[in-house]
Amino acid sequence: MSARAWTSFAVVSVLWGIPYLFISIAVDHGVSPGFLAWSRVLLGALVLLPFVWRSGLLGTLRPHWRWLLVYAIVEISIPFPLIAFGEERVSSSVAAILIAATPLIVAVLAYAFDHTERVAGRRLAGLIAGFAGVVALVGVDIAGDRDEVIGTIAILIAAIGYALGPMTLQSKLSTLEPRVVMAGALAVAAVLLAPLAALTAPDAALQTEAVASILVLGIFCTAAAFVLFGALVIDVGASRALVITYVAPVVALIAGIAVLSESPGVGTLIGLPLILGGSWLATGAD
Repeated sequence: MSARAWTSFAVVSVLWGIPYLFISIAVDHGVSPGFLAWSRVLLGALVLLPFVWRSGLLGTLRPHWRWLLVYAIVEISIPFPLIAFGEERVSSSVAAILIAATPLIVAVLAYAFDHTERVAGRRLAGLIAGFAGVVALVGVDIAGDRDEVIGTIAILIAAIGYALGPMTLQSKLSTLEPRVVMAGALAVAAVLLAPLAALTAPDAALQTEAVASILVLGIFCTAAAFVLFGALVIDVGASRALVITYVAPVVALIAGIAVLSESPGVGTLIGLPLILGGSWLATGAD
């Protein structure tokens, strides 16, 4: 990997590790999950659409609008508000670790819907280890608290959406320019989330911390991160770029401890390495 690729990798790892921190700050300052998700998506769309418009490629989305709609729903419209809803009940670091189980879900879904895919050997061991990590995290740090269990379920449903999104992208939208797809999906998601945002809009002016969090989430963690990730995939390939999936939760854990004074429990210390290691094994070769 070139120095530019390593720089892009490091930046995107941070940009995809810190959203959980800023989501937590926003919901703690009275921003509803629906309004937060819509604001973030709208900002991301407003940043990317002008660049895509000037490229003249926006029209290439028209024949694929049905699958673009599906992608916008499963990758953005459902997961974004669910993660914010979950973070009203669990810590930012726990949320990030649960989302780290996404590669495990991808492996299971690929096995179920693609009969050429057979989970065995190292991949089977990875699935078992990753599942054990989720059980440890939920059973030790969360068990017994009803609100935390509800938040955990919401985040795991979001992780399923994050698993379905790339599968849809790869099978139905892979012939399109990735940045065009992302801009279109964010625009569609902004429309879909608008009613939820309107129903849960804040009654008073947002506090400075909430506004800053929304700006960071929309401009940097959504628009900029997608663009940089697309460039990274072009430079080094998808398999190397996806290692970010394993780095981002560590960034989130460090950010939660440093900024929010979160204390990782025993379940976190056991579950994090099992989930990350299991995901690495489950998505590799047998």
